[in-house]
Amino acid sequence: MTAQPMANLALVPDIAARPDKAAPPLAALPLGASGADGRVELLGLTRAEIAAALMAAGEAEKGAKMRANQLWHWIYHRGQRDFAQMTTLAKDLRERLAQRFQVGRPLAARDLQSSDGTRKWLLRFQDGEEAESVHIPEEDRGALCVSSQVGCTLTCRFCHTGTMKLVRNLSPAEIVGQVMLARDALGEWPSPPDGRMLSNIVMMGMGEPLYNFEHVAKALKIVMDGEGIAISKRRITLSTAGVVPMIARCGAELGVNLAISLHAVRDDIRDVIVPLNRKYPIKDLLAACANYPGLSNARRITFEYVMLKGVNDTPADARELVRLLKGIPAKVNLIPFNAWPDAPYECSSDKAIRDFSEIVFNAGYSSPVRTPRGRDIMAACGQLKSASVKRSKADILREQAAKEAQLAQAQAAGLSA
Repeated sequence: MTAQPMANLALVPDIAARPDKAAPPLAALPLGASGADGRVELLGLTRAEIAAALMAAGEAEKGAKMRANQLWHWIYHRGQRDFAQMTTLAKDLRERLAQRFQVGRPLAARDLQSSDGTRKWLLRFQDGEEAESVHIPEEDRGALCVSSQVGCTLTCRFCHTGTMKLVRNLSPAEIVGQVMLARDALGEWPSPPDGRMLSNIVMMGMGEPLYNFEHVAKALKIVMDGEGIAISKRRITLSTAGVVPMIARCGAELGVNLAISLHAVRDDIRDVIVPLNRKYPIKDLLAACANYPGLSNARRITFEYVMLKGVNDTPADARELVRLLKGIPAKVNLIPFNAWPDAPYECSSDKAIRDFSEIVFNAGYSSPVRTPRGRDIMAACGQLKSASVKRSKADILREQAAKEAQLAQAQAAGLSA
Protein backbone atom coordinates (compact mmCIF):
# COMPACT_ATOMS: atom_id res chain seq x y z
CA MET A 1 0.00 0.00 0.00
CA THR A 2 1.38 3.40 -0.90
CA ALA A 3 1.12 6.34 1.49
CA GLN A 4 -1.88 8.54 0.86
CA PRO A 5 -2.67 11.91 2.39
CA MET A 6 -5.77 11.83 4.59
CA ALA A 7 -8.39 14.40 5.42
CA ASN A 8 -8.41 16.64 8.46
CA LEU A 9 -8.51 14.42 11.55
CA ALA A 10 -11.98 15.61 12.41
CA LEU A 11 -13.22 13.82 9.31
CA VAL A 12 -11.17 10.61 9.41
CA PRO A 13 -13.77 7.79 9.01
CA ASP A 14 -12.45 5.48 11.71
CA ILE A 15 -13.02 8.21 14.30
CA ALA A 16 -16.53 9.00 13.18
CA ALA A 17 -17.34 5.29 13.23
CA ARG A 18 -16.60 5.13 16.97
CA PRO A 19 -18.44 8.06 18.54
CA ASP A 20 -18.43 6.34 21.92
CA LYS A 21 -14.65 6.67 22.09
CA ALA A 22 -13.77 9.65 19.92
CA ALA A 23 -13.95 13.35 20.63
CA PRO A 24 -16.69 15.27 18.79
CA PRO A 25 -15.74 15.97 15.14
CA LEU A 26 -15.07 19.70 15.52
CA ALA A 27 -12.93 21.68 13.12
CA ALA A 28 -9.38 22.25 14.32
CA LEU A 29 -9.03 25.34 16.50
CA PRO A 30 -5.89 27.47 16.71
CA LEU A 31 -3.54 27.08 19.66
CA GLY A 32 -2.25 30.08 21.54
CA ALA A 33 -3.00 32.52 24.34
CA SER A 34 -6.17 33.46 22.49
CA GLY A 35 -7.78 32.79 19.15
CA ALA A 36 -8.61 35.33 16.48
CA ASP A 37 -11.99 35.84 18.15
CA GLY A 38 -10.41 36.57 21.53
CA ARG A 39 -11.30 33.30 23.24
CA VAL A 40 -8.67 32.04 25.69
CA GLU A 41 -7.05 28.69 24.91
CA LEU A 42 -7.30 26.25 27.84
CA LEU A 43 -5.11 23.51 26.39
CA GLY A 44 -1.66 23.53 27.97
CA LEU A 45 -2.74 25.35 31.14
CA THR A 46 -2.27 23.90 34.62
CA ARG A 47 -5.25 23.49 36.95
CA ALA A 48 -4.21 26.65 38.78
CA GLU A 49 -3.97 28.55 35.50
CA ILE A 50 -7.41 27.32 34.41
CA ALA A 51 -8.84 28.45 37.75
CA ALA A 52 -7.16 31.85 37.36
CA ALA A 53 -8.62 32.20 33.86
CA LEU A 54 -12.06 31.37 35.21
CA MET A 55 -11.71 33.95 37.99
CA ALA A 56 -10.60 36.54 35.42
CA ALA A 57 -13.84 35.71 33.59
CA GLY A 58 -15.90 36.40 36.71
CA GLU A 59 -16.08 33.08 38.57
CA ALA A 60 -15.71 33.14 42.35
CA GLU A 61 -12.42 31.71 43.66
CA LYS A 62 -13.94 28.70 45.44
CA GLY A 63 -16.11 27.77 42.47
CA ALA A 64 -13.28 28.38 40.00
CA LYS A 65 -11.06 25.74 41.62
CA MET A 66 -13.83 23.15 41.48
CA ARG A 67 -14.70 24.05 37.88
CA ALA A 68 -11.01 23.82 36.93
CA ASN A 69 -10.93 20.22 38.16
CA GLN A 70 -14.09 19.43 36.22
CA LEU A 71 -12.71 21.01 33.05
CA TRP A 72 -9.44 19.09 33.51
CA HIS A 73 -11.40 15.83 33.55
CA TRP A 74 -13.37 16.72 30.42
CA ILE A 75 -10.38 18.03 28.48
CA TYR A 76 -7.69 15.49 29.38
CA HIS A 77 -9.58 12.34 30.42
CA ARG A 78 -12.48 12.50 27.96
CA GLY A 79 -10.84 14.52 25.19
CA GLN A 80 -13.88 16.75 24.98
CA ARG A 81 -13.61 20.04 23.10
CA ASP A 82 -17.26 21.09 22.99
CA PHE A 83 -18.33 22.83 26.20
CA ALA A 84 -21.97 22.01 25.43
CA GLN A 85 -21.14 18.31 25.94
CA MET A 86 -19.54 18.84 29.38
CA THR A 87 -22.70 17.77 31.13
CA THR A 88 -21.43 17.87 34.73
CA LEU A 89 -21.32 21.65 34.35
CA ALA A 90 -24.44 23.82 34.59
CA LYS A 91 -25.90 24.78 31.21
CA ASP A 92 -25.51 28.52 31.73
CA LEU A 93 -21.87 28.01 32.72
CA ARG A 94 -21.23 25.94 29.58
CA GLU A 95 -22.63 28.76 27.49
CA ARG A 96 -20.38 31.31 29.20
CA LEU A 97 -17.35 29.06 28.79
CA ALA A 98 -18.01 28.68 25.05
CA GLN A 99 -18.07 32.48 24.71
CA ARG A 100 -14.79 33.04 26.57
CA PHE A 101 -12.69 29.91 26.06
CA GLN A 102 -11.70 27.23 23.56
CA VAL A 103 -9.99 23.82 23.63
CA GLY A 104 -7.96 23.55 20.45
CA ARG A 105 -5.84 21.16 18.46
CA PRO A 106 -3.06 21.75 15.95
CA LEU A 107 -4.36 21.65 12.39
CA ALA A 108 -3.34 18.46 10.58
CA ALA A 109 -2.20 20.12 7.36
CA ARG A 110 -1.07 16.72 6.08
CA ASP A 111 -1.84 13.21 7.33
CA LEU A 112 0.22 10.38 5.85
CA GLN A 113 -0.07 6.64 6.43
CA SER A 114 2.90 4.36 5.80
CA SER A 115 2.64 0.87 4.37
CA ASP A 116 3.89 -0.40 7.77
CA GLY A 117 1.15 1.41 9.72
CA THR A 118 3.25 4.37 10.83
CA ARG A 119 1.31 7.62 10.64
CA LYS A 120 2.82 11.09 10.28
CA TRP A 121 1.08 14.42 10.76
CA LEU A 122 2.35 17.74 9.51
CA LEU A 123 0.93 20.07 12.13
CA ARG A 124 0.19 23.73 11.52
CA PHE A 125 -0.05 26.10 14.45
CA GLN A 126 -1.85 29.41 14.92
CA ASP A 127 1.01 31.49 13.49
CA GLY A 128 1.32 29.27 10.41
CA GLU A 129 4.52 27.52 11.59
CA GLU A 130 4.69 23.75 11.21
CA ALA A 131 6.19 20.71 12.90
CA GLU A 132 5.78 16.96 12.50
CA SER A 133 4.57 14.23 14.82
CA VAL A 134 4.68 10.46 14.21
CA HIS A 135 2.71 7.52 15.66
CA ILE A 136 4.51 4.18 15.48
CA PRO A 137 2.11 1.30 16.21
CA GLU A 138 2.95 -2.16 17.47
CA GLU A 139 0.56 -5.09 17.86
CA ASP A 140 -0.81 -4.07 21.28
CA ARG A 141 0.74 -0.66 21.93
CA GLY A 142 2.27 2.32 20.18
CA ALA A 143 4.63 5.25 20.63
CA LEU A 144 4.08 8.87 19.65
CA CYS A 145 7.17 10.77 18.55
CA VAL A 146 6.61 14.37 19.69
CA SER A 147 8.33 17.55 18.51
CA SER A 148 9.51 20.28 20.90
CA GLN A 149 10.60 22.98 18.44
CA VAL A 150 9.95 24.23 14.93
CA GLY A 151 13.32 23.53 13.39
CA CYS A 152 16.42 22.92 15.48
CA THR A 153 19.53 24.79 16.52
CA LEU A 154 21.85 21.79 16.67
CA THR A 155 22.61 21.14 12.94
CA CYS A 156 23.42 17.44 13.42
CA ARG A 157 24.81 16.38 10.05
CA PHE A 158 22.85 13.12 9.72
CA CYS A 159 19.47 14.60 10.72
CA HIS A 160 17.03 16.17 8.24
CA THR A 161 15.64 18.51 10.91
CA GLY A 162 19.19 19.72 11.42
CA THR A 163 19.16 21.26 7.94
CA MET A 164 16.52 23.72 9.21
CA LYS A 165 17.27 26.77 11.28
CA LEU A 166 15.53 27.04 14.62
CA VAL A 167 12.31 28.97 14.01
CA ARG A 168 10.91 28.92 17.54
CA ASN A 169 10.08 26.80 20.56
CA LEU A 170 6.72 25.08 20.76
CA SER A 171 4.40 26.13 23.56
CA PRO A 172 3.06 23.67 26.17
CA ALA A 173 -0.30 23.76 24.33
CA GLU A 174 1.38 22.88 21.03
CA ILE A 175 3.30 20.00 22.62
CA VAL A 176 0.30 18.59 24.49
CA GLY A 177 -1.80 19.21 21.39
CA GLN A 178 0.22 16.60 19.48
CA VAL A 179 -0.79 13.98 22.03
CA MET A 180 -4.43 15.10 22.00
CA LEU A 181 -4.61 15.01 18.21
CA ALA A 182 -3.14 11.49 18.12
CA ARG A 183 -5.62 10.35 20.76
CA ASP A 184 -8.43 11.80 18.63
CA ALA A 185 -7.17 9.86 15.62
CA LEU A 186 -6.90 6.61 17.58
CA GLY A 187 -10.29 7.00 19.25
CA GLU A 188 -8.76 6.67 22.71
CA TRP A 189 -11.20 8.81 24.69
CA PRO A 190 -11.97 8.48 27.54
CA SER A 191 -8.38 7.66 28.52
CA PRO A 192 -8.22 3.83 28.63
CA PRO A 193 -6.43 2.29 31.65
CA ASP A 194 -4.67 -0.30 29.47
CA GLY A 195 -4.60 -1.66 25.95
CA ARG A 196 -3.71 1.74 24.54
CA MET A 197 -2.36 2.20 21.04
CA LEU A 198 -0.80 5.43 22.31
CA SER A 199 1.00 3.89 25.27
CA ASN A 200 4.38 5.63 25.09
CA ILE A 201 5.70 9.12 24.41
CA VAL A 202 9.14 9.73 22.94
CA MET A 203 10.43 13.30 22.83
CA MET A 204 12.42 12.52 19.70
CA GLY A 205 10.68 14.66 17.09
CA MET A 206 11.86 17.99 15.73
CA GLY A 207 14.04 20.04 18.06
CA GLU A 208 16.19 19.64 21.18
CA PRO A 209 13.82 19.17 24.16
CA LEU A 210 16.32 20.41 26.75
CA TYR A 211 16.62 23.73 24.92
CA ASN A 212 12.86 24.17 25.48
CA PHE A 213 12.76 22.54 28.88
CA GLU A 214 10.25 24.82 30.62
CA HIS A 215 7.59 24.20 27.98
CA VAL A 216 8.43 20.51 27.57
CA ALA A 217 8.31 19.94 31.33
CA LYS A 218 4.95 21.68 31.68
CA ALA A 219 3.50 19.66 28.81
CA LEU A 220 4.82 16.34 30.11
CA LYS A 221 3.46 17.00 33.60
CA ILE A 222 0.04 17.43 32.01
CA VAL A 223 0.49 14.19 30.04
CA MET A 224 1.60 12.31 33.19
CA ASP A 225 -1.24 13.58 35.40
CA GLY A 226 -3.15 10.54 36.68
CA GLU A 227 -6.53 12.27 36.40
CA GLY A 228 -6.11 13.11 32.73
CA ILE A 229 -4.09 11.57 29.90
CA ALA A 230 -2.30 9.49 32.56
CA ILE A 231 0.75 8.21 30.69
CA SER A 232 3.28 7.15 33.32
CA LYS A 233 6.76 8.68 33.44
CA ARG A 234 8.05 5.13 32.97
CA ARG A 235 6.52 5.21 29.49
CA ILE A 236 8.00 8.57 28.51
CA THR A 237 11.48 8.94 27.04
CA LEU A 238 13.23 12.26 26.48
CA SER A 239 16.04 12.24 23.94
CA THR A 240 18.81 14.82 24.01
CA ALA A 241 21.92 15.42 21.94
CA GLY A 242 23.68 16.18 25.21
CA VAL A 243 22.73 19.49 26.84
CA VAL A 244 24.81 18.54 29.88
CA PRO A 245 23.70 21.23 32.38
CA MET A 246 20.02 20.30 31.95
CA ILE A 247 20.29 16.52 32.30
CA ALA A 248 20.21 16.38 36.10
CA ARG A 249 17.30 18.83 36.22
CA CYS A 250 15.35 16.71 33.75
CA GLY A 251 15.76 13.65 35.95
CA ALA A 252 14.96 15.48 39.18
CA GLU A 253 11.87 17.34 37.93
CA LEU A 254 10.37 14.83 35.50
CA GLY A 255 11.88 11.43 36.29
CA VAL A 256 11.32 10.26 32.72
CA ASN A 257 13.53 7.84 30.83
CA LEU A 258 16.61 9.38 29.24
CA ALA A 259 17.99 8.70 25.77
CA ILE A 260 21.28 10.15 24.57
CA SER A 261 21.95 10.79 20.89
CA LEU A 262 25.57 9.67 21.09
CA HIS A 263 26.38 8.49 17.54
CA ALA A 264 30.16 8.54 17.90
CA VAL A 265 32.81 7.44 20.39
CA ARG A 266 35.50 9.99 19.50
CA ASP A 267 35.24 13.72 20.02
CA ASP A 268 36.77 14.56 16.65
CA ILE A 269 33.99 12.61 14.85
CA ARG A 270 31.18 13.71 17.17
CA ASP A 271 32.28 17.34 16.83
CA VAL A 272 31.34 17.04 13.15
CA ILE A 273 28.16 14.97 13.20
CA VAL A 274 26.80 16.36 16.51
CA PRO A 275 28.29 19.87 16.75
CA LEU A 276 26.96 20.34 20.31
CA ASN A 277 29.84 18.04 21.29
CA ARG A 278 32.21 21.00 20.86
CA LYS A 279 30.53 22.58 23.88
CA TYR A 280 29.79 19.42 25.86
CA PRO A 281 32.31 16.70 24.91
CA ILE A 282 31.78 12.99 25.41
CA LYS A 283 33.56 12.86 28.79
CA ASP A 284 31.31 15.55 30.29
CA LEU A 285 28.20 14.00 28.74
CA LEU A 286 28.88 10.55 30.15
CA ALA A 287 29.64 12.00 33.59
CA ALA A 288 26.20 13.65 33.59
CA CYS A 289 24.64 10.36 32.50
CA ALA A 290 26.32 8.44 35.33
CA ASN A 291 24.68 10.82 37.81
CA TYR A 292 21.20 10.84 36.27
CA PRO A 293 18.62 10.70 39.09
CA GLY A 294 16.96 7.30 39.49
CA LEU A 295 19.46 5.47 37.28
CA SER A 296 19.69 1.73 38.01
CA ASN A 297 19.99 -1.62 36.27
CA ALA A 298 16.19 -1.67 36.16
CA ARG A 299 16.10 1.81 34.66
CA ARG A 300 18.88 2.26 32.17
CA ILE A 301 19.83 5.10 29.86
CA THR A 302 19.40 4.40 26.16
CA PHE A 303 22.32 5.43 23.98
CA GLU A 304 21.22 6.02 20.40
CA TYR A 305 23.81 5.31 17.74
CA VAL A 306 23.10 5.94 14.07
CA MET A 307 25.12 3.65 11.80
CA LEU A 308 26.99 5.70 9.18
CA LYS A 309 29.04 3.88 6.57
CA GLY A 310 32.75 4.52 6.99
CA VAL A 311 32.22 7.07 9.76
CA ASN A 312 31.44 5.36 13.07
CA ASP A 313 30.74 1.69 12.32
CA THR A 314 33.97 -0.26 12.81
CA PRO A 315 34.60 -3.04 15.35
CA ALA A 316 37.06 -0.65 17.02
CA ASP A 317 34.23 1.87 17.43
CA ALA A 318 32.07 -0.83 19.03
CA ARG A 319 34.80 -1.79 21.49
CA GLU A 320 35.39 1.86 22.40
CA LEU A 321 31.66 2.29 23.00
CA VAL A 322 31.74 -0.61 25.44
CA ARG A 323 34.67 1.00 27.25
CA LEU A 324 32.94 4.38 27.48
CA LEU A 325 29.75 2.90 28.93
CA LYS A 326 31.50 0.96 31.69
CA GLY A 327 29.76 1.59 35.00
CA ILE A 328 26.66 3.20 33.47
CA PRO A 329 23.44 1.15 33.46
CA ALA A 330 22.82 1.38 29.74
CA LYS A 331 21.39 -0.14 26.61
CA VAL A 332 22.38 0.73 23.06
CA ASN A 333 19.90 1.35 20.27
CA LEU A 334 21.57 0.92 16.87
CA ILE A 335 19.80 2.94 14.17
CA PRO A 336 20.38 2.19 10.48
CA PHE A 337 20.78 5.59 8.82
CA ASN A 338 17.55 6.72 7.17
CA ALA A 339 18.38 8.62 4.00
CA TRP A 340 16.82 11.95 3.00
CA PRO A 341 17.32 14.14 -0.09
CA ASP A 342 20.98 15.21 -0.50
CA ALA A 343 22.02 13.53 2.75
CA PRO A 344 25.82 13.47 3.11
CA TYR A 345 25.99 9.92 4.50
CA GLU A 346 25.07 6.34 3.64
CA CYS A 347 23.82 3.59 5.90
CA SER A 348 26.34 1.01 7.12
CA SER A 349 26.11 -2.44 5.58
CA ASP A 350 23.99 -5.09 7.23
CA LYS A 351 27.15 -7.01 8.12
CA ALA A 352 28.79 -3.98 9.73
CA ILE A 353 25.66 -3.36 11.81
CA ARG A 354 25.44 -7.04 12.87
CA ASP A 355 29.13 -7.17 13.82
CA PHE A 356 28.85 -3.93 15.81
CA SER A 357 25.77 -5.17 17.64
CA GLU A 358 27.38 -8.50 18.47
CA ILE A 359 30.43 -6.85 20.07
CA VAL A 360 28.27 -4.61 22.25
CA PHE A 361 25.91 -7.45 23.17
CA ASN A 362 28.73 -9.81 24.10
CA ALA A 363 30.03 -7.13 26.48
CA GLY A 364 26.74 -7.30 28.39
CA TYR A 365 24.74 -4.46 26.88
CA SER A 366 21.44 -4.88 25.10
CA SER A 367 22.03 -3.65 21.56
CA PRO A 368 18.98 -4.13 19.35
CA VAL A 369 18.96 -2.80 15.82
CA ARG A 370 15.99 -0.49 15.38
CA THR A 371 13.69 -1.58 12.57
CA PRO A 372 13.14 1.43 10.29
CA ARG A 373 9.50 2.52 10.35
CA GLY A 374 7.77 4.99 8.05
CA ARG A 375 10.59 5.45 5.57
CA ASP A 376 8.14 5.65 2.66
CA ILE A 377 6.55 8.79 4.14
CA MET A 378 9.81 10.31 5.48
CA ALA A 379 8.73 9.55 9.05
CA ALA A 380 11.69 7.43 10.17
CA CYS A 381 14.28 8.54 12.70
CA GLY A 382 16.19 11.57 11.40
CA GLN A 383 13.83 12.28 8.49
CA LEU A 384 11.45 14.86 10.00
CA LYS A 385 11.38 18.36 8.55
CA SER A 386 8.81 21.08 7.85
CA ALA A 387 8.82 24.00 5.43
CA SER A 388 8.86 26.60 8.22
CA VAL A 389 11.61 29.21 8.01
CA LYS A 390 12.87 31.69 10.55
CA ARG A 391 11.31 35.11 10.01
CA SER A 392 12.76 38.52 10.80
CA LYS A 393 11.66 40.46 13.86
CA ALA A 394 10.06 43.04 11.58
CA ASP A 395 7.96 40.33 9.88
CA ILE A 396 6.82 39.00 13.26
CA LEU A 397 5.89 42.47 14.51
CA ARG A 398 3.89 43.16 11.35
CA GLU A 399 2.00 39.87 11.77
CA GLN A 400 1.31 40.60 15.45
CA ALA A 401 -0.01 44.07 14.59
CA ALA A 402 -2.30 42.58 11.94
CA LYS A 403 -3.64 40.00 14.40
CA GLU A 404 -4.23 42.67 17.07
CA ALA A 405 -6.10 44.80 14.55
CA GLN A 406 -8.19 41.79 13.53
CA LEU A 407 -8.98 41.02 17.17
CA ALA A 408 -9.91 44.64 17.92
CA GLN A 409 -12.19 44.66 14.89
CA ALA A 410 -13.89 41.44 16.01
CA GLN A 411 -14.38 42.78 19.54
CA ALA A 412 -15.80 46.05 18.21
CA ALA A 413 -18.23 44.15 16.02
CA GLY A 414 -19.34 42.10 19.03
CA LEU A 415 -19.98 45.21 21.10
CA SER A 416 -21.97 46.89 18.35
CA ALA A 417 -24.13 43.77 17.99
